[in-house]
Parts: sequence; C-alpha cells; structure tokens
Amino acid sequence: MDLVPALEEPLKKVLGPATAKVMAEHLGLHSVGDLLHHYPRRYEERGQLTHLADLPLDEHVTVVAQVADARLHSFASAKAPRGKGQRLEVTITDGSGRLQLVFFGSGVHKPHKELLPGTRAMFAGKVSLFNRRLQLAHPAYELLRGADDDAAESVETWAGALIPIYPATAKLESWKIGKAIQTVLPSAQEALDPLPESLREGRGLVTLPEALLKIHRPHTKADIADAHARLKWDEAFVLQVALARRRHADAQLPAVPRKPSPDGLLTAFDDRLPFTLTEGQQKVSKEIFDDLATAHPMHRLLQGEVGSGKTMVALRAMLAVVDAGGQAAMLAPTEVLAQQHHRSIVEMMGELAEGGMLGGAEHATKVVLLTGSMGTAARRQAMLDLVTGEAGIVIGTHALIEDKVQFEDLGLVVVDEQHRFGVEQRDALRGKGKQPPHLLVMTATPIPRTVAMTVFGDLETSVLDQLPAGRSPIASHVVPAADKPHFLSRAWERVREEVENGHQAYVVCPRIGDEEDDPKKSGRKKSAEDEAEKRPPLAVLEVADQLTKGPLSGLRVEVLHGRMHPDDKDAVMRRFAAGETHVLVATTVIEVGVNVPNATAMVIMDADRFGVSQLHQLRGRVGRGSAAGLCLLVTEMPEASPARQRLNAVASTLDGFELSRIDLEQRREGDVLGQAQSGARTSLRVLAVIEDEEIIAEAREEATAVVEADPELKGLPGLRTALDALLDEEREQYLEKG
Repeated sequence: MDLVPALEEPLKKVLGPATAKVMAEHLGLHSVGDLLHHYPRRYEERGQLTHLADLPLDEHVTVVAQVADARLHSFASAKAPRGKGQRLEVTITDGSGRLQLVFFGSGVHKPHKELLPGTRAMFAGKVSLFNRRLQLAHPAYELLRGADDDAAESVETWAGALIPIYPATAKLESWKIGKAIQTVLPSAQEALDPLPESLREGRGLVTLPEALLKIHRPHTKADIADAHARLKWDEAFVLQVALARRRHADAQLPAVPRKPSPDGLLTAFDDRLPFTLTEGQQKVSKEIFDDLATAHPMHRLLQGEVGSGKTMVALRAMLAVVDAGGQAAMLAPTEVLAQQHHRSIVEMMGELAEGGMLGGAEHATKVVLLTGSMGTAARRQAMLDLVTGEAGIVIGTHALIEDKVQFEDLGLVVVDEQHRFGVEQRDALRGKGKQPPHLLVMTATPIPRTVAMTVFGDLETSVLDQLPAGRSPIASHVVPAADKPHFLSRAWERVREEVENGHQAYVVCPRIGDEEDDPKKSGRKKSAEDEAEKRPPLAVLEVADQLTKGPLSGLRVEVLHGRMHPDDKDAVMRRFAAGETHVLVATTVIEVGVNVPNATAMVIMDADRFGVSQLHQLRGRVGRGSAAGLCLLVTEMPEASPARQRLNAVASTLDGFELSRIDLEQRREGDVLGQAQSGARTSLRVLAVIEDEEIIAEAREEATAVVEADPELKGLPGLRTALDALLDEEREQYLEKG
C-alpha cells in the first residue's frame, strides 16, 4: 500500500511497546495514522466543569473538578492491627455536585501530597456506590494546575484552551491518549489530502493537516467546528468514491438484455390479475424493466413498506426474464419464507406455473422449490429442471448456492431480505450465470435515504411506499404487564374475540424454550429494567402451554419455531393459512413474508427484547386482509425506561421510514462497510448518517463525477491512499461482492 511513511509508522516505535500494546488491544490503534484519527469525544472548557450531579453508575468516566476537602484517616485492619492502615478521602466539586474519591494503603501517599484543597485536576475511574453516595475508588488523575510553572506549562501545552476528552478505557485514560497524540501530532503535517483541491476550496474546507491539528488542539470552538466540517467530508467522500468505483466497474460488465415478449408470460399473468397494480408498483416495475433491457447487469435495491407488494413486483420481473428466454432465482433467508414464497407465487400464477404439465397454459413455465431439507428425489428433480431450463423460476434458501446446482441460463437473481445474507452467498449465486445476471435486492425494512446511499451505495434504489387497495389499518398498543396485569388479561380476551369473529392470531416470543437459561443473567438487583433483563425471555413452548391450559383454552393453538423439521413447519403454516389453527405461537420465524390475510391480531411477548424495525416487520403480518389489524406489545419494563419509549414510538406510527430513523439513532450506524448491522464500532467517526444527510448526498454527486473523469484516480494520490486505508482486505471484498 502506498501510505505516507510517517503515518504508517507503528505505534510501538513511537510510543514504546507497552503503550502500543494497550492501544492495539483496547482501541484497535496500530499506526501513527490510526492514532491521529482517534478523535476526541468531547471537550472540557477550562472555565466550565463537568456536572458531577449527572454521573452514571458503573461507568468509566472522566471529570474535571476542584478539590474541596482532603482527609487522611488511620484505622486498624488485619494487615495493620496497630492502626497503621490509611485511607485518604478527597471530596471534589464542580459547583453542581460533589463526589468522593477514596485511596487506600500505599496508594495514599502521592495523592495526599498533590490533591490539596483548591487544586483542579482531571479524574478518571469507575463510578461506584458506597454508603448510598457516589464515589471513585483509586481514580487516575492529572493535575491541571501544577505546583510549579513547568508543570502548569506542560499541562497547558498538551491540553490547549479546550481539554479534549478521548474515547478511553479503564486501561488507558483520556489524558494518556492525549499525551500520546501530542507525541505524534507533528506527523499530521505529512498527511496526504484525499479531497481534490477544487472541491476543498469550493466548499471552504481547511486542509487535512490543519483539520487534524484543530481537532486535537483546538483553541476555540470555531476550530472544532472547522475540523468537524472537514473530517465529515473526508469520511463521506472517500466512502462514496469507493461505492462509485464499484458502480463504475459494474457498469463495464456485460449482461444479456432481457426484454419481455409482447404477448408472452408476463402479459398472460397481468391479464389474470384480479386487481390493478398500485401506481408505485407500476413505476418501480418500469424502472426494473428498463434496467433489464440494458446490456449491463442491473443492481437495484427495492425497498418497500411492510405489505406494499414487493413480491408482486419481483415476480413480474422474474416473468419478464423467463419471457426473454432466461431463468430467475429468488433467494429467501429461511425455509419457512422460501416455502411461503413458492406457495404464493404458484397460487398467483395458477396454470401459468404448470409448464410441461397437462393443463398448463400456453406460455407456462415450471416454478420449483429448492431447500436444504428436501428429500433426495424431489431435490434431484428440481436440479434437473434447472439445468435443462424446464424450470423458469426457482425459489430457495442458501441451498441454491451449492456447487451442484446448475442453471441453463440464469438471467436474474432476486435476494429477499438482503441484510440476512452474507456477501459471499449473494456472490456465489451471481456467479452461476453465463454472464453476470441482473440483481434485484429486496428489503422490507425501510431504510433512510442516507443509509441507502452509504450501506447500499452501489445499488440504484427504488421505493414502494403506498399500500395496495383494501389493506386495513393496524392499531398498536403497549401492554404494561408489570404495572397493569389486568391489561394482559384483556389482551387474551381480545384474541378470543378475534377468533370468535372468524379470524386468527399470532403470539410471538423471543425464544423457543428448551434452551438452558444463560447463567450470566444472574446478578445483584439494580433497577426494574435490570431486573426484567435478569428474567429469561418468554419462550414459545412455555407460553403455548400456559395459553392452552389458561386464557385460550378451547382454541386450537399450534407452535412454530426454527428448530422444527421443515415438513412439520410447512404443515403448521398450511393449517394456519387454511384457517384450521386459531392461534400460532411462534418465534420471529414469521417476521417476513408470511401472508395469512385472515390473521388479524398479534401479541408480542417481551416486546422490549426486539428491535424497532423487527417489531414493525412482525406487526406487518396482521391487517393484510379487509379486517382491521391489532398489535399488542407486551412488556414488563417501567414507564420511564428507554425500552418503553422505544415501544411507544412503534405504537405511535405505522411509518416504517420514521421508525427506521428512530432505530438508527438508537443503535448508531454500525460499521457501514462491514457486515455488522449495528453496534458501537463504526468506520464513521464524525459523520452521522441521519444528521449529515446533505453532506452525504453532495459527496455522492462529487464522487460520481470524480470517478467518471478518472476511474483509477491516477491524478489523486491522496484519495488513493485514503481509499487503501478505508478498504482493508475484508471491506474491499465486501464491496467487490456487494
């Protein structure tokens, strides 16, 4: 890699092996460049102290405060029976609150001399509770006003007018990171600027070396704002260039254009539809058909609200490809969903799905199912139908990807619920065409526009946001089982009422029920929220048993979960779809794609254990017919808890795009290039995909123009360097296979 030598320098050479080891293990920092891009989380002002009143219990904190009082106590102990044991108690204040620091044994001597009343310092440690008061035991500290001018000067030198507080760990306090950055900061002058000069100057952005100096050693708040504005552009632009190069490379690949014949299978299918496609379905279908007709592979993301008719759009695309002499494969994440798709597509197509059979229509093709648990004979027949071209459409799970599965002429791959598939799996299926097949990726989890531009930036996006006519509204309510147990009793009464009115219901639980409880769940009692976490999640088998014996006795209740034999799962779903079962108690195996229009009620147990988008997906299983839907979110969480607020948000809106914004704000973006869907580690350090929508949109335009003019980036060595740093091997593969 063509990296700047000074920034490529390993930290162990600059900081010594011990510090470098801690930085590598706890913060993932290995080189000078890594450390320079470890930005402060916030800044303390010299005249403004941290609010001690707001300290969180059991968290590692850094505070700036003044010593109000320091007392040394002697006491007798087993180790010091003559009263020689010593304990130093220091009280610090910031004007809003007070906090006790405590030091024991040999650890009292240094702080006893240094932490005198009036002294100001930074303190770091874990907040604990002792005698109902918050305290820090043996905190690390750094004086902010030394006993002599040299000490004061050295603190001033590294802290600047604003004190940077870095993301730290118990092993590495913020000021130690600050001192390490002070050591490597001169190297910032050698940082190669990834932004083209015209772009940087046109937007009034500071240079990269200046941005690094200002973020680590700001003198004013304006310095921090300048640095953030510049570094956000770096992250947005470099990422969008990576995606633009991917799009550019895809556009160079050949593909077989697939134009449906005017009076073929697609026309015959449309003629037999008992309803009119929505305006949205027609618009999105046109975008897809235009892509399929080109000599380059389509790469399109179809995202739609729950129940907006994505499957219908995907099926029409598959029929168009079959019309044009190719084959289409739909990849589903679970066997239940693959079987469901197969069943509903065969029903929608009727005689058009009976190709080669007696009674099949003139333009008919064969629609086959391929899953890992099929019997040998059925599997062999399905594979034969694919290799001979007898089957125009195949629906399956990852079993489709196996080497043994061959197609006669694979023209289109449809991936349902893309976020559940590894990149390698999609790539393996795309490799089965004679030329790269067209790719349509579907997701029922609405994605904010900026996330679509970052996570799926190499795909063109189509959005289905209107529901088909005849769909009913879904009423959603939070059921606080702990505060108001009679609400839960009423929930089961509502389920009985729905069944008495000829409808059916789902009950969803977080787990199956025959697992061993997690031993880590035990622990000392804290808040009600913690306490609820200690209880194992409610389980399908237990809940079904309780309901059958109790509030739903007399109703036909069945269970469905991922560990059942596929034939049993299919039989359960068929009975439920046929209306033979009143209540289905299931795990999230029903989350996507399951379509039973007569199911009108859903009760989600321990709803707080599910994510916002997942709850929205589950809720979309009801209200799919003409009768109104009801979704009850059962929780034991207290009213003020974040979990309850999350459930209130889900209950208050059916807008999946709004909920996805809430979800993202709570989970953070995740590593937008990696395969993790969420979590604390993110390749975006200063860019926030929700707040910085404008920057991302502009960066995408700029990146597209730059890549079209110079695909290899020969004239932009700084940008190439930044791309190399962003795209380590794993991420490069991720984009390659996107």
